[in-house]
Amino acid sequence: MHDVTQVSQTTSHQSAHMITEHETFHRLMREKNRFIVPAIIFSLIFYFTLPILTSYTTILNTPLIGDITWAWAFAFSQFIMTWTLCVLYSRRARRFDALVEQLKDEVRS
Repeated sequence: MHDVTQVSQTTSHQSAHMITEHETFHRLMREKNRFIVPAIIFSLIFYFTLPILTSYTTILNTPLIGDITWAWAFAFSQFIMTWTLCVLYSRRARRFDALVEQLKDEVRS
């Protein structure tokens, strides 16, 4: 009897291999990594700066405006940073989506 699962796995493996070897796929991965890796590094450094500075220094305890200290301003800026990165990624994702469509078209032909 014929084993259908084996044929499907082989075809699927060949298709995946063909896609990952394609130049457009490599371009997509380069562009995604060029954006995502620095964004992750920046956000982690930005995020962990607040607990480190508040735990080991008193620099953020100085008043900014009235009773509001720099610690509160820095904490609020993390929300702004998060939303900004989300907007930037959403805009950049349009380019990624275009490359994915291009890759699908090239692989199909």
